[in-house]
Amino acid sequence: MKLSRISILLFALVLFMIMPGCKKFLQKDPQGILTADQFPTSASDALLATNAVYESLRGWYYHSGGYPILDIMSDDARKGSNPSDQASTVGPYDYFGITPTQDGLDRWWNALYVGVRRANVVIEKVPLIAMDATLQSRYIAEAKFLRALFYFDFVRAWGGVPLVTTTTPPLGLVRSSKEEIYTLIINDLQSAINILPLKSDYVSADVGRATKEAAEALLAKVYLFRNDFVNAETYAMDVINLNKYSLEPVYTDANGINGNNGVESVFEIGAIQVENEDAGGDQYGNTQGVRGNPNKGWGFNRPSVDLRNSFETGDPRYKGTVINLGDTIDGIVILGDGQTPDITQDSSGKIIEIECYNRKVWVPGATTTSNWGLHRRLIRYADVLLMAAEALNENGKPTQALTYLNMVRARARQGNPGILPDITTTDQSQLRELIFNERRHELGLEGLRFWDLVRTGRAPTKLGPLGFVTGKNEILPIPQSEIDLSQGVLVQNPNY
Repeated sequence: MKLSRISILLFALVLFMIMPGCKKFLQKDPQGILTADQFPTSASDALLATNAVYESLRGWYYHSGGYPILDIMSDDARKGSNPSDQASTVGPYDYFGITPTQDGLDRWWNALYVGVRRANVVIEKVPLIAMDATLQSRYIAEAKFLRALFYFDFVRAWGGVPLVTTTTPPLGLVRSSKEEIYTLIINDLQSAINILPLKSDYVSADVGRATKEAAEALLAKVYLFRNDFVNAETYAMDVINLNKYSLEPVYTDANGINGNNGVESVFEIGAIQVENEDAGGDQYGNTQGVRGNPNKGWGFNRPSVDLRNSFETGDPRYKGTVINLGDTIDGIVILGDGQTPDITQDSSGKIIEIECYNRKVWVPGATTTSNWGLHRRLIRYADVLLMAAEALNENGKPTQALTYLNMVRARARQGNPGILPDITTTDQSQLRELIFNERRHELGLEGLRFWDLVRTGRAPTKLGPLGFVTGKNEILPIPQSEIDLSQGVLVQNPNY
């Protein structure tokens, strides 16, 4: 790990863009580059330092190194773009040909440590500032929520990593165990839950900040990943019982512009339509936007044939997930990329790829700039309902599980009684599979499928035909550059 780089990191104090109408949170000029000794020392510095942690989320590299590799590694997606574009760098994620020098891994690793570093500044320095005690506590809780978010990515992607909880870490840190990482995550989130306001308690200028509900939902997800279904149920149900959230009536609004910071959004990364991260844009949507005509992006993360074929007949979420050539969206006809085959077949004539795109990153407009304004949802209420359903079923409460599973299906059918009938089985094994399939169709192409397959032990069966190797590909290789910088202190993951 580049600990020397982390320990002397100088960060630009730019304010995180949460929503276009909130100028107090968005549109203040950078205050220059300051050293840790000089900053933060005042209440206004504390705000800037906290906002800088959020700003880390908008960096292109934060999104798994820039490319949606978590979807590409799952059975939900292919590399996308045209066949030759990034074939040697992004292509290996399609077939698990990933090596320690793979493009993007070092970028993602470094981006997460930048976020951790900024969070540590707030957690360590803000308590020393003479300021309003309530606001001070809230800033620290926000930073702990975000630090937990960064480390949750770390532990799922790489397992144990060096644990950095101070602004002046020693050189030569070894990898901490997964349990030590999870202990920090859980402690940070429990601390944040005790302090953070509810979403409804924030003033409009602060909409988009971490909330009590977001911390509880993230903690439910952490426990679900650890197969601790009792605690997963507790925290998911806490969010549900607050009665602060609901499902968007129209499925496409759950990820679309009409649902930005809306009733279903538990935590999202805000952005505005400008092709510049420092000015408030986010390239995540542009990376996956329709390629060609209209020219909305690079076209990576193409829905797989397997995902396309998996939807139940008539499920509106198919159109809410997949953009096909010839579709018309917001008055724009999708013609696609002339350098990409409409259909790709293998030597036996089997269709292995169809030119199509991720509907969930669509932002109205016909230019690349529009997609820079995508608000990426990290936690949706539908995910909370399905986490609750899964945990309740595993805890022997199938009837309660059906309540939340069928809420998701009811929204998906959008008033059409002829499709997506309610699930009625209370057999635990059958219900387990139905909930898992519902997660795929509700949350497809949102970066969750690969980790869902890994945590439930389904990866070898589902991904084995794509090249997945058990005992290796559950996690990624430590970037070779980090091992080299550590002079061998960091040890590579097994079988890489």
